[in-house]
Amino acid sequence: MPLNIGHGIIAATSLFFVVASYAILFSAFLPLTGNVVLDALARDTHYKYFVLLIIPTGAYFVIANWVGWQYYRNS
Repeated sequence: MPLNIGHGIIAATSLFFVVASYAILFSAFLPLTGNVVLDALARDTHYKYFVLLIIPTGAYFVIANWVGWQYYRNS
């Protein structure tokens, strides 16, 4: 049975949630993993928040601009 788009979105969202949770919450309490990317996120104290929070912030601005464009077109 082929994997559809919905399963891919759920898998990507779950993976992002796990990596973001590790980077922001759990990396301060757990030892380094040995993975280069995860260890770089754990050692960083500033930019790990920027990289992970730019995705929801960008999505907010895209949705807000789309809604504003719809109001403009339909007024």
